[in-house]
Amino acid sequence: MSTESPCQNPEIRPAGSRSHTAGSRSHTAGSRSHTALETGSPADARSFRCVLVTGGAGFIGCNLVRWILEHRPQTLVINLDALTYAGNPANIADIRDHERHRFVHGDICDEKLVGSLLDEGVDAVINAAAHSHVDRSLMRGDEFVATNVGGVQVILDAIKARPQIRFVQVSTDEIYGSLPPDERCDENWPPAPGNPYAATKAAAELLALSYRNSFGLDVVISRCCNNFGPYHYPEKMIPLFITNLLDGLRVPLYGDGLNYREWIHVEDHCSALVAILESGRSGEAYNISSGTGLTNLELTRRILDLLGKDDSSVEYVKDRPGHDRRYALDSRKIAAELGWQPRHNLKDGLRATCEWFQANEQWWRPIKSGAYRKYYQQQYAERLKSAAI
Repeated sequence: MSTESPCQNPEIRPAGSRSHTAGSRSHTAGSRSHTALETGSPADARSFRCVLVTGGAGFIGCNLVRWILEHRPQTLVINLDALTYAGNPANIADIRDHERHRFVHGDICDEKLVGSLLDEGVDAVINAAAHSHVDRSLMRGDEFVATNVGGVQVILDAIKARPQIRFVQVSTDEIYGSLPPDERCDENWPPAPGNPYAATKAAAELLALSYRNSFGLDVVISRCCNNFGPYHYPEKMIPLFITNLLDGLRVPLYGDGLNYREWIHVEDHCSALVAILESGRSGEAYNISSGTGLTNLELTRRILDLLGKDDSSVEYVKDRPGHDRRYALDSRKIAAELGWQPRHNLKDGLRATCEWFQANEQWWRPIKSGAYRKYYQQQYAERLKSAAI
């Protein structure tokens, strides 16, 4: 593949070009296709010629790159990813040579590299690069600070010299901390992160907004609930449980299993991010949620049912430190301002996700070996012993 950026190649004519999905398996059972209207973008939405997606070989990032290539034929994508443990070249194998996509192996903490990519005609950055697993942040918080805060500063400093570029910081509902029963937080709810991962994401938000206030940068923030869908790294709950059950193993459920989370299909998250990019108000934050929540135990039983298992496949383990009890978002703002609505329901989306993992064993099985196996033993072996005492 040529190293020339699609943003610089005058021979590329993005309008009307075809999406490159040969060989990929469908994972949208039970959903409707997103037309331009269904993305929730108002008629006066901005268009972008070239978007830099950071973390584009990770779970959310690779799905976001696909979404843009499929639904925004006028947009070219530069995909920057460091390919750490959760960044996987297999996640983008089917789009690696797409005419409007260029993959760059590199780190958002690399000032020279980030600046050079922005000079390739980039007019927007969506920062999906992050260390994102709470359990890992409890083991080593320094990596989270370096990437989730330091990396954001590098990008913001690069944009400061190119202030025409719009910046979307992909954040999380976890910055709000654990909520009281029956409460839903809107965007004005004060941040109260309860773990190192969430704290770094809150810090990144504040940093981005400070650059807007100090230097006039065009910054928008998204805060999404828990995602699920294809290419989900199997240390997270849903893919971990699905793949364990497919292997005939039990699933490790924290504490009493009554921690409550909302769940959204990753494609809906991606459509919301593009709506925010194109139409979100500068300096604003937007919650993204399906409005559908379950306790971890309820979610576990849905997965068990889909895969023909019962509660005997559940192994309760010692809870992790500072485990937030409840997250719940009020996402009326993005609906009212941008017209965005989720298109997948949890029942059909979860079934399609189970089917995707069943059909793509060659993707997840190599991941659940080597370094991952060592992490799994480190993460759960002691908790299983503690739970048995």
